Amino acid sequence: MPHVNMIEQELAALLVVDVQEKLLPAITSDVSRDVLDCCAQLVRMAGIFELPVFVTEQYPKGLGHTDKQILTAFPEPPGVFEKSTMSCWRDPVFCDALRASGREHIIVCGVEAHVCVQQTVLDLLRVDYVPFLPVNAIASRFECDKSVAIERMRHAGAEVTTAEALIFELVERCDHPKFKDVLKLVK
Repeated sequence: MPHVNMIEQELAALLVVDVQEKLLPAITSDVSRDVLDCCAQLVRMAGIFELPVFVTEQYPKGLGHTDKQILTAFPEPPGVFEKSTMSCWRDPVFCDALRASGREHIIVCGVEAHVCVQQTVLDLLRVDYVPFLPVNAIASRFECDKSVAIERMRHAGAEVTTAEALIFELVERCDHPKFKDVLKLVK
């Protein structure tokens, strides 16, 4: 039987990869609005459960900054890691911040699935993190690239799931003190 990980609140963090204004219009593998909705939902979920959130921007001078829908999901403006590497892990400032968080279960959402998301997930697996990949919160310019990336990440050991499944996995129980907040989030 394969090893199965379930996300744990005390170990979890959220990574929002390169959900940038000028990159989103090129996304065709999903309706970008759906991906934005799921990413924003995950940001709000992180607030409910008080999870650390990391936001990256790839070359913001050319690709713009994080989409406003994502930014407005935060209770206060987040710190953003500006990077030039495809894999977030290969950026030393990000790498140090993630290590300092002490979190091992990393929810990875964003774009593009086959480039920065995939390279980050593969690197996280390589250094013994457990990446959780909500497939409705990632996208690529082309569906083929997204589907092959998901399959590659799954085969490498990423936990493939959806945004809502992760939210309910974190809450665990209907008598959890945050359950009513979770219900508002998913409706």
